[in-house]
Amino acid sequence: MAARRKYDDGCAAAHALDLIGDRWALLVVRELLLGPKRFTDVLAGLPGAGPDMVTQRLRELTGAGVVRRRRLPPPTPVWVYEVTAWGAELEPVILALGRWGARSPGMCRDVAPGIDALMLSLKVLFDPAQDFTATVAVLVEGHCFEVRVDGDDLSVRRAEPEQPDVIIEGDLPTMYALLRTDRPLGQVFSAPLPSRDREQIERFRGLFRWPSEVPAEDRR
Repeated sequence: MAARRKYDDGCAAAHALDLIGDRWALLVVRELLLGPKRFTDVLAGLPGAGPDMVTQRLRELTGAGVVRRRRLPPPTPVWVYEVTAWGAELEPVILALGRWGARSPGMCRDVAPGIDALMLSLKVLFDPAQDFTATVAVLVEGHCFEVRVDGDDLSVRRAEPEQPDVIIEGDLPTMYALLRTDRPLGQVFSAPLPSRDREQIERFRGLFRWPSEVPAEDRR
């Protein structure tokens, strides 16, 4: 294997790019921010990357102390990857890149991102213009996430809430449509929603705002 290229620059930002600047590296971290994953699950979240590439990036990130590999205890004794405490500090960097990229006129808005990317986008788009407190269970294609909203604070993690205030369930395109459009909920979900759930979901989706496109004069 060819030696990795280094910037050989005393700047700390350059050193950071030595660690996480290779292609797919930050996206591997993105896939692990919401909780541990098996290798196959990391790979599934990066459909454009091959298994050799993902293996290499996980090896490099593990060697750098950004990611670690551990065996889960019984009854599911499988090997998983997860971010270290230091690796988790990359979350604000990834969210900031998301906010910056969402303003690009060249961003493709017609294709839903992966499941973890979609859930992290809740943090990217969070704009609490209303006082809302709730625990929301989001079920999307076999994955369950706990989203807690308390005023101007929002947290997301891969877990099953014990007593959620509302459950939102659908496939990936449905969940993306919930955030991407202002269509009535009846056009987003195929089945009618109970009135209480409808009210909660309407308030929940109202917490997210897509940033405005960067003006043309700021790109010249």
